[in-house]
Amino acid sequence: MRMTVADVMTEKVVTVTAATPFKEIAETLISGGISAVPVTDDDRHVLGVVSEADLLRKEEFREQFYREGYQPPLRARMRHPKGRQKAAGDTAAELMTSPAVCVSPEASAVEAARLMDTHDVKRLAVVDYNGRLVGIVSRRDLVKLFLRADEDIAVEVREDILVRNLWVDTSGVEVEVHQGVVTLSGWMERRSEAGIAARMTHRVNGVVDVVDKLAWKQDDSLRETR
Repeated sequence: MRMTVADVMTEKVVTVTAATPFKEIAETLISGGISAVPVTDDDRHVLGVVSEADLLRKEEFREQFYREGYQPPLRARMRHPKGRQKAAGDTAAELMTSPAVCVSPEASAVEAARLMDTHDVKRLAVVDYNGRLVGIVSRRDLVKLFLRADEDIAVEVREDILVRNLWVDTSGVEVEVHQGVVTLSGWMERRSEAGIAARMTHRVNGVVDVVDKLAWKQDDSLRETR
């Protein structure tokens, strides 16, 4: 089963508008137990995201709390070149990171994870084909995929991968799953088929690793040289 963003996202999303003041944003994050909030317009189009880090710029760059001529650490200035600008912000429009990194609810969980890694973000706004907010997916939501029961994983590998998808004789294959680690043992007719079975098993949601102990009757990886 291909797990999509829609399967793991949070649908009830707390939002703020561009005009929402700093203090109200902070109260929203604390009361909701969340680390970021999307900024939307009247039609729920996502304008950006305000995170705890965006709010903390005000402290990191607050010069009046220090001696005259104080400069925030070089590392902070290099890491957040717009930090001083955000530190002066009083509304969501001035504080938010924009544009927000968005994903479709039909996208796979793997696609969402790659987007987070590419853009170095902890969450993605989930938008429909009109660009309207329908949910939020976070790193924690994706980590939950690895909590899938071993038996559920084993059933999917046996029934979906080995029986429905490979279209070859898999009667000699045994599947064991422990703590998300799948062990494939037994035999298959060809070496290439065994390799495909292992690679497809890696893609099953909840699989932590695959131990390939499959043997084969025919090594079709060998090619005659002329």
